[in-house]
Amino acid sequence: MRLVSSAQKSGQHVPDILDCLAQLSNDEVPTPPAVARAMLDLLPDAVWREPSYRWFDPFCKSGVFLREVAARLLDGLEYWEPDFEKRREHIFRKMLFGASITEMTGHIARRSVYYSRDASSPRSVVEFETADGNLPFVTAKHIFGKGAKSKSCVVCGAPSALERGDKRENHAYAFIHGGFPTKELPDMKFDVIVGNPPYQTEDGGHGASATPIYQHFVEAAIKLNPRYVLMITPSRWFTGGKGLDQFRARMLADKRMRKLVDYPKLYDGFPGVKIRGGVSYFLWAREHSGLCSVQTMWDGKPIGGPAERNLGAYDVLVRRNEAVSILEKVRSFKPAGVSETTLAKRVSGAKPFGLRTFFHGAAGPDGLSNPVKLYGSQRVSWVERASIPQNSEWIDDWKVLLSAVQGTSAAVETMFLGKPIIGAPGEACTETYVVTGRFSSELEAKRYAVYLRTRFVRFLVSLRKATQHATRDVYAFVPDLAVNRDWTDGMLYERYGLTSTEIEFIESQVKEMPAPSPVASK
Repeated sequence: MRLVSSAQKSGQHVPDILDCLAQLSNDEVPTPPAVARAMLDLLPDAVWREPSYRWFDPFCKSGVFLREVAARLLDGLEYWEPDFEKRREHIFRKMLFGASITEMTGHIARRSVYYSRDASSPRSVVEFETADGNLPFVTAKHIFGKGAKSKSCVVCGAPSALERGDKRENHAYAFIHGGFPTKELPDMKFDVIVGNPPYQTEDGGHGASATPIYQHFVEAAIKLNPRYVLMITPSRWFTGGKGLDQFRARMLADKRMRKLVDYPKLYDGFPGVKIRGGVSYFLWAREHSGLCSVQTMWDGKPIGGPAERNLGAYDVLVRRNEAVSILEKVRSFKPAGVSETTLAKRVSGAKPFGLRTFFHGAAGPDGLSNPVKLYGSQRVSWVERASIPQNSEWIDDWKVLLSAVQGTSAAVETMFLGKPIIGAPGEACTETYVVTGRFSSELEAKRYAVYLRTRFVRFLVSLRKATQHATRDVYAFVPDLAVNRDWTDGMLYERYGLTSTEIEFIESQVKEMPAPSPVASK
């Protein structure tokens, strides 16, 4: 249920100032009101008729969640307290709580929720005793380790340089650094925790290196054991993300995950904000134990119906419901009763020859005693064989190289892998590429490259690839087939018994990458 104004009921367009609020910083992405309302729709209707529930947004930015919750409670609790003034007083004083992530967002959030940044002002919808009301900005400190760990926070990974004195904000968010609930509310129990946590913090690494931190907020909320947790985060945790492996394993194994709504398309959930891999929101329900309803959104609308799924079926979350049956057929295929191995065992790790992406050799082989041709970032150069730090024995193999990064800034990815490069004996590469396979003959290498170009292979890669990075892990669903023929999509569809609907889905997701002419046997 949702409270609407008389103007809205009459069909008039009523602009929402929170729709215009821009991204405040890399870690402060305000939630569009329409998305906040869609998230709240996941909750059971009964929550809006419970006068004893306490609601908590631990990372207020615009205040949109508490504002929308207040509107629904004002409507839903009319049966319990018909007097509007008394009902409003109870809701704002006894039911709604929050903590802003910065002093500025505290002002913004209180303006949205209380109509005044000073909650003790006569202009406030309810006059509190303090200016903060139930929505304070609580300061906290980063926690630094000893020795080598002293340069970054052991909680969120933030560099020590962020501690710049009491007069400057340090982005040590109180909810995960032990500052909230405050000493004034030591025993506060919350029934519903809802919000949009900060996503990342700069970790002081090379370039614009950043560490995800949203997982800490999710885990802290679940640890409080409320009835419901409702949050929106980047979707990178489905398949990868820096330091997210344990978080992903816990989330996929948690049977209390009740609903998950995924926006895989860039800019779809947050217009104008580039969050690679998309965003998603979930409902965690304390009393639930079972399957999770998964719904994919595209251009703001549902694609197909929701599917009840076991999130822990694989080590990553397969995003599209339509892909599950395809993957199950591939994974269960057992020629001669033996499961097929995957390309994850064939593909190299990062830095296959131990050379960083910015390394380049000489412009030509002249003057080198034992030259090796080196594929690097945007150029080919030459190095001495003796200067290759590792896997020098691979130099003499036929190799198939693929870019370790594949993707554009387009809202929709359709290729998922770059074009294979055949590396001959006497050739190597920097970490710009991964060595996807090594062979004793050119024929085998060329046939393997043909296989990698198929839509079938790149579709299976897409199930594990949420960002531009195409490292070894993204190949873990791809069968390692014998390179004794030129594999085509038609042959692969038939091998795994795919239906016309499944084939159509694959070809709607993956753009054709024309293969070279079939390789003649030698």
